[in-house]
Order: sequence, then structure tokens, then C-alpha cells
Amino acid sequence: MNTIDVIVVGSGPNGMAAAVTMARAGLSVRVYERNPTIGGGARTVESTLPGFRHDICSAVHPMALASGFFQKFQLDRRIKLLLPEISYAHPLDDGRAGVAWRDLDRTAEGLGPDGRAWKRLFGPLVDHVAEVAQFTGSNMLQLPRHPLTALRLAARILEQGSPAWNARFVEDEAPAMLTGVNAHSIRRMPSLETAAVGLVLATHAHAKGWPIPVGGSQSIIDAMAADLIAHGGEIVTDTEVASLAELPSARAVILDVSARSLASIAGDALPARYSRALRRFRYGNAAAKVDFALNAPVPWANEHVRAAGTVHLGGSRAELAASEAEVAAGRHPRSPYVLASQPTLLDRSRAPLGFQTLWAYTHVPAGSPVDPTEAITAQIERYAPGFRDVIIASASQTAVEMERYNPNYVGGDIAAGSPSLWQLVARPVLSPDPWRTPAPGLYLCSSSTPPGPGVHGLPGYYAARSALAAEFGITTPPRLGLD
Repeated sequence: MNTIDVIVVGSGPNGMAAAVTMARAGLSVRVYERNPTIGGGARTVESTLPGFRHDICSAVHPMALASGFFQKFQLDRRIKLLLPEISYAHPLDDGRAGVAWRDLDRTAEGLGPDGRAWKRLFGPLVDHVAEVAQFTGSNMLQLPRHPLTALRLAARILEQGSPAWNARFVEDEAPAMLTGVNAHSIRRMPSLETAAVGLVLATHAHAKGWPIPVGGSQSIIDAMAADLIAHGGEIVTDTEVASLAELPSARAVILDVSARSLASIAGDALPARYSRALRRFRYGNAAAKVDFALNAPVPWANEHVRAAGTVHLGGSRAELAASEAEVAAGRHPRSPYVLASQPTLLDRSRAPLGFQTLWAYTHVPAGSPVDPTEAITAQIERYAPGFRDVIIASASQTAVEMERYNPNYVGGDIAAGSPSLWQLVARPVLSPDPWRTPAPGLYLCSSSTPPGPGVHGLPGYYAARSALAAEFGITTPPRLGLD
């Protein structure tokens, strides 16, 4: 049997991005996936009832139009991406809501006295969104290609990551809106890390929007799989790889696994010092999730929330910060943060005619076995009275079950490693080429490497480029687009 050029373990967005890039370079590529179907954190299944298609993990894709890899791959030409006019909304208890339109000016108009402050905060970032995406989508151990944009972003991170984070605002909606986006990071607030995550996500919300793919997140993976196969690659499912010794010979092996799994799979192939660094890599708290099948739209009290692609729940800035502090302390909050997506507002392929799907998760301590259904349902009911009456089925995943489905989610950590400030720079180790391990021909391409979590394919693309140069002498990246 001829030697395979490249083996990729794991078929999530990063593994598939690595596989596509290598195949496009003219190399023979084989992907191994432990599950019966490919996709990792970007799978879509009928988890509640027949005909109701739910995203297992990722649902809304702020990086689908902003990622350097997806731009080169021309994802927006391969699948249909739907853009809600309202990227996200944040309801409050008195019926008001902060509303993040794709139009920054319209958002500012709706924020009353805080409108000018919101526009001053985000205007320079939205105007230079491509530069923001390039900087935040790269290894942080670098000199910024666009230093002025990097400085603008850094100044805002320092402000919103400090105890002075309320100084800019006078009303409740704007700070609650920004805190709801900050909370995506599953960390205590305020902090520099949460501010960085929130500012970047909110910038994309006003620039190009937060797309929802027709047919679910699976369509992103299917597009990459089709391209891989068209360029001679192959995919082997139902095959778990526990050791490098189980793999056939290949010139390069690229693992879309957590840093912890890399240490286990590679074993003695890695130097002891590097293995110790991998085992010191820290994981954060967890997400627990519920899919709902509904016989009517969610009856949100605020009309704008009914049209939002994404909804953040949990009340005021202070209430959200208290909730995330509870999680960080290892407790389940009585009033949890909930992130919800309403895909059937735009994509009618997700449910039978006249019905809806709702995707929702909350934050819980790592390793939590607690079913989140009641906590999430109660928080939605708080802002949508009568929500319980439109539920016809639900399916939940605890943090323990999240890891069972995808071992990259250690303890239910969907980021595959805590996005602390240090671990955004040293991910999983401090290196100008963190995707390349000390073992010959062995690479890591999961969210445990830069630029970290999210469906953007960039760790896979960067790992592939590193391997192309080091193992095959190919220094010019292959063309990835349809042209």
C-alpha cells in the first residue's frame, strides 16, 4: 500500500479546513472521524422529532464571512448564508431590549442617550473590520500588521475589561447588550478576555452580520467534505484513534483534538517537557444545551426580539456578571445566562411547515451532570410569557454529555481550552508556530491552538500551511476558491 501524504484525525471545522488545504496542494489526504457522521461541533441532526433539524453545538456563525480561511474558500458561494437584520437582541425585565442591528447607525439610534457612546465605541472597529479580523484571527505572538487598529481595539478592551466598564453608559440596554456578548467566553466579568471576545463579536454583528447557514451548521462541513473528495481526499468514519501507532504511515499527521488528547495519542513520541506543558493546559467551565421543537414562534414580550437571529438572556449587566461569577465559583446560578438562536425565523428547512426550532445553551461548572432544561426554559419564559405552552418536544445535553459526544470539549468546555489572556497567547504553548509539535511530522489544529474557539477553520488552515512548508517544501498556499 502506498504511503498517504497526510492523515487528519477529527472532522470538525478545523480538521476539515486542514484536509481541504492539503488536498488542494495536490497531496493525498485521509480523514478519520470517531463518530458515524462528520462535523464535530458543526453537525445538524433531528434530535427532538422527525423533520426538526437542530445544530448540535455551533448554530450562528459570526466568522463565516470574516474568517480568512472561509474567505479564501469562498464559503458564501458554496452554501447559502442568511443574514438577520438584527444580529442579536437582549431583552430586559421591563419590556425594553437592546437591539444590535447590522446597521451601526440604526443600533445607535435605538440606544437613546447611549447611542453616541456605542457608535464611538464600535465605529472605528466596524470601519476597519477586515483589519480587526486579521489581527484577532492570527497567532497573538506577532507584530500587528495594522498597528493602529490593534491599538484601537486594545484601548477598548482595557476600558471594557476593567471595573470602569460602566463609565461610558448611562442607561441599561447598551451595557447589558455588550455583557451578553462578552459572556460567550464563559468567564468572570469584567476581564480583559471577556471584553476582547465581546468587542470582536459585536463588531462583526454590525459589520457583516452573524450568518445562519441554510440547512444548519452541517452545510459548512458538507461543503468542505465535497471539496476534499473532489480533490482526491477520503473520509473514514466510525474510527476512533487512541494512538499514533494505530495510523498507517503518513508524511504528516494533523490532529483536530484537544491539547490533552494530543498528549495521550502521541505518548512517547513527544518530549516529556512538551507533554507536561500540554497537561498543564487549563480548561474552562462548560456549556449545557437544549434543543426545542415548537408549534409556534417564541412569544417574546419585545417585538424586536422576535426578529433577532440570536438572543442573550439573563438581565442587566450586574445580573449577568453575578451569574458568570457563580459558574466560575463552581455553582449553578439561580438566574443563568442563556444564549438562544432562532434559525427558523429565516431558514424554513429546519422544521415542518408551521413549526419552529429553538437552540439554547447555558453556562454551568465544568463536568456538570445537571440537565439544563428547566433552567433554560424558566429563563426564556421570563422574557417570553407562554413559552412553555409552545414546546412540543425538547432534547438536552449536559456538560458531561457534551464531552462524551466530543472529547475536545473537556468537562463540557466548548472552547477546547480556557480563553484566558495567557492561553490566548500560549495556546497550547508559547511558540511562533504553535500548530507544529516537537514530534516529526505531527501537528495540532484544534481550538486548543490559535486563534482559539469558533467556527472559522483557521487553526486547521494554519496547521496545514505549517506542515506544507516543513514537510513538503510548499511555501505558497494553495488556491482554495471556486475560481
